[in-house]
Amino acid sequence: MNAFFIVIYVVCGVYMVLNFKHDIHMLQQNSYRLSRYWKYLKNDMMSAWRLVDVAMLLLVFATLLDLRLALLIVGFVCLSKIFLIFRKKFKKPLVFTSRVWRIYCVTAFLAVAAYVAVILITGTRDNVFGFYRSYAISIGFLLLLCIFSWAVVMAAVVILMPVEKMINKKYWNEAASILQSMPDLTVIGITGSYGKTSTKHYLNRILSEQFDVLMTPGSFNTPMGVIRTVREMMKPYYSVFICEMGAKQNGDIKEICDLVHPEIGIVTAVGPMHLESFKTMENVQATKFELVDALPADGLAVINNDFEYCASREVDNVKAVRYCVGNKQASNCQYVAENIRYSPVGTSFTLKGPDGIMIEFTTRLVGACNISNLVAAVIVALRLGMPHGLIKRGVAGIEQVEHRLSIKQTPGGVTIIDDAFNSNPFGSKMALDVLSGFRDGKRIVVTPGMIELGDRQFELNETLGEEIAKSVDVAIVVGQYNREAIVKGIRKVGFKQENLYEVDSFNEAQQVLSGMLKAGDTVLYENDLPDTFK
Repeated sequence: MNAFFIVIYVVCGVYMVLNFKHDIHMLQQNSYRLSRYWKYLKNDMMSAWRLVDVAMLLLVFATLLDLRLALLIVGFVCLSKIFLIFRKKFKKPLVFTSRVWRIYCVTAFLAVAAYVAVILITGTRDNVFGFYRSYAISIGFLLLLCIFSWAVVMAAVVILMPVEKMINKKYWNEAASILQSMPDLTVIGITGSYGKTSTKHYLNRILSEQFDVLMTPGSFNTPMGVIRTVREMMKPYYSVFICEMGAKQNGDIKEICDLVHPEIGIVTAVGPMHLESFKTMENVQATKFELVDALPADGLAVINNDFEYCASREVDNVKAVRYCVGNKQASNCQYVAENIRYSPVGTSFTLKGPDGIMIEFTTRLVGACNISNLVAAVIVALRLGMPHGLIKRGVAGIEQVEHRLSIKQTPGGVTIIDDAFNSNPFGSKMALDVLSGFRDGKRIVVTPGMIELGDRQFELNETLGEEIAKSVDVAIVVGQYNREAIVKGIRKVGFKQENLYEVDSFNEAQQVLSGMLKAGDTVLYENDLPDTFK
């Protein structure tokens, strides 16, 4: 084998390895769930990127083309794609966890084993199957592995399932043992279609005025995320554990509750999120209320009655208190936020509760959704016996949570409302309401729309477009995924066409903004789609 073929082998091999890395990255973004990963793949299968690999494979086996010339073209294309891979920036980079390394190693083993088998079968003959040289067969097989890299990764995941189950069981037992060794620990569970992460941060800040508190960090709201938090961060001196609980299918919340055994549970919202997996709102409701169903008889459920599927759910296994911000007339709301006043420095409001409770609060936060999340946190603080003064100090000291309706000022006098973490029908309307309150300059929204809404995806994004048209002066719609629905909603209200921009990426949106922004303008970034959505 001469140097030319060695170079081509190396280039194709590197490209194959990087393809595996990308597929494992997308698998991680889909929570390692093959069903969700397959949904992503169905949209990506016929992408131009993969079709180029198919074209290279056909080129290698083109009998009318000189093999060296074909391989030279293949090598050049693979080098170009390697360069593009290294230049590409991901919103959420691949995290090289132990599980990722296990999947990567098994994937590599499968690929190498198959490749060695091909080499052994074809040898170094100049004529294989009557037409092709062995070099063409072996390099063509490398390209075939690139085309079907996703299938090799999925095979590795299936092979590793018993191993992952055994490892997860070991970690589960370790976390359970740690929690059992702390009988005085108060566990507070927080779930909801939206608002749970913000509520967790607010509650942590308030309770930290009096207690030693541990909360699940970031978005560690899966069973393994909770287990990791307990194993790596739980210390004997903690007296309160705030556990965020996420769910994308029935039973997810119950699984976490079976581990941590919460005494207090907060349900922040039940709305149309993750309908692709839940299918119906009734399934979403049942899953979120798995937290309430798991509470002990002497526990407490804190429920947001501003949402229909929260207000209509009866609770008879535990004491339940209900709170409202937008639904003040509800007769069964024990806690109500009233007299909400916004200012350039934040918000003031009055919390009315049972037994004549009336507390005045000031906070740097804005938006009714944030006030709602604050109310839930205050109710729990009152349950734990915190004095009103300490609660008020904790509320006043809460910083805005990054990417969750946080407001910043640029040196040029432009106001940025950052709500890019995760958009939903309730939160996006609240964000637009906040934006509409700014009057000094242009009100601009930049959004790719909302995702994971199942059969209601188009309908709810069209409604988002209508709300945008009523609230802003300039709309910039990013990407193709929801463009048709959002633009249809915007035009339905009679929005000025010259103030509507349709762009393919956030970089293009930034270029549009750079040409129009002036001091006094306000820009709302509403959602930022993960890499598995285009």
